[in-house]
Amino acid sequence: MTKVLVDACGWVAIIEAGLNIDHAMSDVVGDFEPVLLQKVLNELERLQSYSTTALLLELLVTRSEIIEGPEEAKHPDDQLVIVSSTENWPVLTVDKRLKQRLIEMNCSYIEVMGGQNLRHVTL
Repeated sequence: MTKVLVDACGWVAIIEAGLNIDHAMSDVVGDFEPVLLQKVLNELERLQSYSTTALLLELLVTRSEIIEGPEEAKHPDDQLVIVSSTENWPVLTVDKRLKQRLIEMNCSYIEVMGGQNLRHVTL
């Protein structure tokens, strides 16, 4: 089973696209377990409080392994890059800057393409 780190914008993109996360992910990584950093969860909770769109956070939380990120990194993106490079887990994201940072660290990522499909980019 592949562990996949979830970035806030990656989760929002999945929800907005109306993708079935299980089917979409099985096409790119097979069986997977979402991993959610506490700082990313906090960010999603803030987004939910301002959004009229249901972000299905309960679904994400109940299916995810929730972990604390590295203490030396304060920003969620910094934590995602560190954990991805250490554990060799892909990151679900659509954030261009985060994807560039992941590429620079030889990490892989999963992105929503055209609002309908996922693509796993590996280096």
